[in-house]
Amino acid sequence: MTTQYLFAGFGGQGILFAGKLLAYKGLMDGKNVSWLPSYGPEMRGGTANCSVIVSDEPIGAPIVLNPDVLIAMNLPSLDRYENDVVPGGTIYVDSSLIERKVTRDDVTVRYIPATSLAAQKGLDGLANMIIMGNLLNNEGSLASESLEKALGKCISARHADRLQLNRDAMSLGSEL
Repeated sequence: MTTQYLFAGFGGQGILFAGKLLAYKGLMDGKNVSWLPSYGPEMRGGTANCSVIVSDEPIGAPIVLNPDVLIAMNLPSLDRYENDVVPGGTIYVDSSLIERKVTRDDVTVRYIPATSLAAQKGLDGLANMIIMGNLLNNEGSLASESLEKALGKCISARHADRLQLNRDAMSLGSEL
């Protein structure tokens, strides 16, 4: 089984972090993984996207052209990648930043007001983790030892104080 993910938004939203977390989780689960970050020269505020492939088989190329799962955290990303998602795939939309609805009817769409929820709950900067919590809960892998190990790999000792905040954000997302 192979699942291709595309995380897309602007710099500063934690796009690359969310993709890295998913890749590490796949590694901890004994899967083959690929993580390919991409961002514009502006970094914070510029475009950012991240391709992640998690597979039981060897991965031939790290580029995701037709994702099974799209996480769109801003309108330009939804506009750019909506039609690339495979039929039957899933699109996660940060509905606090994207007002328009997905126009396709052959995909599952999850509208999550992640940015506004993060602000309301004192989890500023963790909208990405709210969406990740929802995604992992829908995949049935939120409460896993591999996720905890992946968090430990992705959050440096310097930011250890943010570990529980990330857990809280994912828990909030899982309840939606």
